[in-house]
Amino acid sequence: MSVPASAMEWKDNKRALWLLGVIIVGLPIYAFTGYALTGWGVFWWAGPVLVYAVIPALDWLVGTDTENPPEERVASLSRERWYRWAIYLAVPVQYLSFVWGTYLAVTHDLAWYEWLGLLLTVGGVSGGAINIAHELGHATDPVDRWLAKIALAPVVYGHFYVEHNRGHHVRVATPEDPASARFGETFWEFLPRCVAGSVASAWRIEKRRLERQGKPVWHWSNDNLQSWAISAVIFGAMTIWLGWAALPFMLLQAAYGGSLLEVVNYLEHYGLRRSQREDGSYERCRPEHSWNSNHVVTNLFLYHLQRHSDHHANPTRPYQALRHFDEAPQLPSGYASMILLAYLPPLWFRVMDRKVVAHYKGDMRRANIQPRLRERVLARYGSALDAKVDTGVSTQTSQA
Repeated sequence: MSVPASAMEWKDNKRALWLLGVIIVGLPIYAFTGYALTGWGVFWWAGPVLVYAVIPALDWLVGTDTENPPEERVASLSRERWYRWAIYLAVPVQYLSFVWGTYLAVTHDLAWYEWLGLLLTVGGVSGGAINIAHELGHATDPVDRWLAKIALAPVVYGHFYVEHNRGHHVRVATPEDPASARFGETFWEFLPRCVAGSVASAWRIEKRRLERQGKPVWHWSNDNLQSWAISAVIFGAMTIWLGWAALPFMLLQAAYGGSLLEVVNYLEHYGLRRSQREDGSYERCRPEHSWNSNHVVTNLFLYHLQRHSDHHANPTRPYQALRHFDEAPQLPSGYASMILLAYLPPLWFRVMDRKVVAHYKGDMRRANIQPRLRERVLARYGSALDAKVDTGVSTQTSQA
């Protein structure tokens, strides 16, 4: 079949801008440079300032982009090595930031608030690198998959490699998925449930895989053990080099970095649920089962992660080819803005609960609801398929 000339002429206007994902993981290096040139301790806070202030503002100023690449160009677009190198280059920069940031925290006489700013900046890079590992982990190339494990090591999130691909993608938008947030569930409730559930799930998944091969769960080929071993080697080497003072810094930055992943998990599927068939199985994941965002700036920094609806409906499609779907529910802003709301449950509920209700046209029987709130939510919205959506509703009031 011939490819239309219009498709052949299509160009990715953001092609060079995907390198922003590489640039952002160098934040601790830029922070040190700014501090060295000026002596201003505020530079150590470059990470939080960028994530919580600059990127949300730029998302608002630049706006959204709903353009999709022509389907006839997807195959050739997927083969272009430029896009893979925009991922590969981020891994060594991530490691340079992690090692340099830890070195600075141990060897420099920083005030406590400067040390904290550096911790959050390094942790922000580690958390962002989980998204790099996410893209690499979906690839079929063994080198890419090993790079995914390496990228996860500084944040000690090696189980993500197993759980995301073989757990979350299978159970997404169902009550059984620890990484799918429920309507009425705060982020602070979701965080421990997701972390514990994801680690346990990753272990069970690998146990079953190894049993099918006639191997014990503690076998060296266990993907969880391989990933965690890389973390242990890196943390051990850094501790031997810099002393015990390096260990609490590395562990705390990892905890913060992991929390950034989980707050993104929280907002990606909040309240959404796939329909269950009579045999207990769930319908195929479609674009309407993930919250989507087309805000340009955050998408550039996160390799189109916000086009999450297409990613879950078509998990093998590379980031540069992910599409906007009109039927996908849309977040009111980019991830960088939404994570601030997620930290503040009353604001989150006020903004997002009405969107979930509207998405299901008032029939909340179709939503993924926090179990302890289910009867209360259904009593409020529940059974009428043509229920009028109360656009002023929030879970805050439903819990009253």
